[in-house]
Amino acid sequence: MADSKLLVPELSEAEKMGAETMRFEELLRQASKELQQAQTSRPESTQIQPQPGFCIKTNSSEGKVFINICHSPSIPPPADVTEDELLQMLEEDQAGFRIPMSLGEPHAELDAKGQGCTAYDVAVNSDFYRRMQNSDFLRELVVTIAREGLEDKYSLQLNPEWRMLKNRPFLGSISQQNIRSQQRPQIQELGNLYTPDSPRPEEGPEKPHLNLWLEAPDLLLAEIDLPKLDGALGLSLEIGENRVVLGGPQQLYHLDAYIPLRINSEESKAAFHRKRKQLMVAMPLLSVSS
Repeated sequence: MADSKLLVPELSEAEKMGAETMRFEELLRQASKELQQAQTSRPESTQIQPQPGFCIKTNSSEGKVFINICHSPSIPPPADVTEDELLQMLEEDQAGFRIPMSLGEPHAELDAKGQGCTAYDVAVNSDFYRRMQNSDFLRELVVTIAREGLEDKYSLQLNPEWRMLKNRPFLGSISQQNIRSQQRPQIQELGNLYTPDSPRPEEGPEKPHLNLWLEAPDLLLAEIDLPKLDGALGLSLEIGENRVVLGGPQQLYHLDAYIPLRINSEESKAAFHRKRKQLMVAMPLLSVSS
């Protein structure tokens, strides 16, 4: 449990920073308190049964690997953009477009020749899947992101070359998956709102400076410098178990940062400090056993 006296020395200078600082300090105290309460229960989750889509075959150093691309309406869809808009986003910043997906556990199977292999189930939103069926570009993109996601999650090295199985929508059986009921942390406003007259960037969104530090064993703090903003209006913030993604209004800013710690995203808090022009984020950490 973090001692509130240890939370950000600058924030204790109430005479200099005023009520805004005191409000953020209260946010940090609340985040620590809620973490203590959350440690007695597991994060809420929803069980889904993905529907089969198509199956691809690739390989790793350990043998043949099959990836079942599935779908479920319970998984949120990605941003609704045209392929031309998506191409432009990927050219400007490859991390600027995210496809929510659920990566299932590996399961041992037998291929058509009766030889042992490993299969993974990867589920995306059902509406997006139907759209993907009519687009080779989206299908290639989903397979690439799924492959990279499995590599990161399970420390794999998969061959980027793959082929889609004909007349076989999946290999083995598709198991139920648990998806966490995560919500975006609300960005609380500490001062005036963003001014619409702020200038647009000339060459794509800017990557803001991120400062991270471990305030206590169970609390990670972050400051994100946003000098072009006067408030939080238009900011989007997504916090995953080991990732922080921020988007700015009018594409002023974009940040996609990997965090090598397990974050309790549901208990995270964020506030925009108007005087400092910083987004401050308090991220309680999950214990190893949770």
